Amino acid sequence: MAVRVVFFSLVIVTVMLCNLGLVFSGNLKTNISISFFLLLILAPQPGNDQATTNGCSCSCLLSRIASLPIPNCRWDGSELLLLCFNYPTAATPSSRNNKCLQKVKDLVKTVGIPSIATSPPVSLQRGNWVKLICGASFEDAVDIRNLSLVYTLAGVDCIDCAADASVVSAVNEGIEAAREIVPLRRPWVMISVNDDEDLHFRKAEFDPNDCPLDCSRPCEIVCPANAISLEGAAGVLKGGVITERCYGCGRCLPVCPYDKIRAITYIRDVSATAELLRRDDVDAIEIHTSGRKTEPFKELWTGLGDSMGYVKIVAISLPHIGDSTISSMNMLYSIMQPNLHCFNLWQLDGRPMSGDIGRGATREAISFAVCLASDKDRPLGFLQLAGGTNAHTVDGLKREGLFQVSTLTKEGPIPMNSSSSRHALIGGVAYGGYARKIVGRVLTSMESQNGLALIEDHPEYLLMALTEALALVGTVKCYDTNLYAS
Repeated sequence: MAVRVVFFSLVIVTVMLCNLGLVFSGNLKTNISISFFLLLILAPQPGNDQATTNGCSCSCLLSRIASLPIPNCRWDGSELLLLCFNYPTAATPSSRNNKCLQKVKDLVKTVGIPSIATSPPVSLQRGNWVKLICGASFEDAVDIRNLSLVYTLAGVDCIDCAADASVVSAVNEGIEAAREIVPLRRPWVMISVNDDEDLHFRKAEFDPNDCPLDCSRPCEIVCPANAISLEGAAGVLKGGVITERCYGCGRCLPVCPYDKIRAITYIRDVSATAELLRRDDVDAIEIHTSGRKTEPFKELWTGLGDSMGYVKIVAISLPHIGDSTISSMNMLYSIMQPNLHCFNLWQLDGRPMSGDIGRGATREAISFAVCLASDKDRPLGFLQLAGGTNAHTVDGLKREGLFQVSTLTKEGPIPMNSSSSRHALIGGVAYGGYARKIVGRVLTSMESQNGLALIEDHPEYLLMALTEALALVGTVKCYDTNLYAS
């Protein structure tokens, strides 16, 4: 009897300690488990006579008292049992993860981003505005969230994304996750729409059943977004285009040896766009136009109506169309002006969706900038490069004398669409394919090891991704490369 009392006391003390909060916690993904050795008094219940059971909740007295199922609980029918069981725990982040996350925080603070980051309009005025282009048709929410987190930490002024509610939410989740790591000013969130058929608003499509089994699959190899996945099964190919990842670059179209791939174009719905602009987590809109026809632009602008009163900046993205470029810009501006109550920006789209290809892809955007910067007849609005931009863009601008970061020392109200000579000739640079490529390599590596994951849960990868992002954003922001270069 005395023995039973002692054993009951041990059990009760154990439960009390658990209730007092002496529990183990940590990351389930680490598969850490703690071994417990308890001498328990078993009180078998009717019908519970199995020798071994996983997740039983009545073979152990402790389990009954705590009302918790205990996996791998074993009972051999005796009253006394030296019980050993492994209970998976929610373990605390490893010391390595903590150190990596601290390195991320230290890196952001050492570079000085929280203190040197200015409001987006001031960045445009100074000439060091940086925009991340997630892609007007790229809709992979997990990647978009992780990209937004990384580039927010790197100090971008704006994040441009597809005009889709779930995508906008993913961007904002990434931004807020970054701001929980380090307090930073929030970048603007911009949505992209089109007034007519446009390369940025299309998706590749094909039926994998039409593909020969022995095809070398060049489409899969050439896709920069890993948006094509094909697998042979039961004598046929399965898979095809992963729609949410395809952003319409079109590189798969000419390489298909059987001409099976087609491009499906679309135009964003005006009413849905207007609703998005009324959200308090959307700050800006970008309108892609060919510049050759004004009627589609006018129809879109009119359709957006009073929703334009909610935005902080309107960007017009257009290609260089030769001698008619300036006249086209002036016509577009005349359509906007009566209902333009915010900043406006001209996005000079050099070579669309090509920044990840190589050094030379940025030449067209730089040439476009050279033409417009010196033209006194262009309409009001900041100028920003895009289309083929990469790590060599700023060097190209410097060679042309166009990278002139202003040294304005004071933030104050900026006149709407001011053409002050104090402003930099070029307001900044937007990075799309190249920005996604350099961080995407890290995301792919992380996902190959951990599956789909939030990058902040794997700080070692976050640190690598941030270093890549800083190297790119820093070319415009003039960060000290010695602080993050390997």
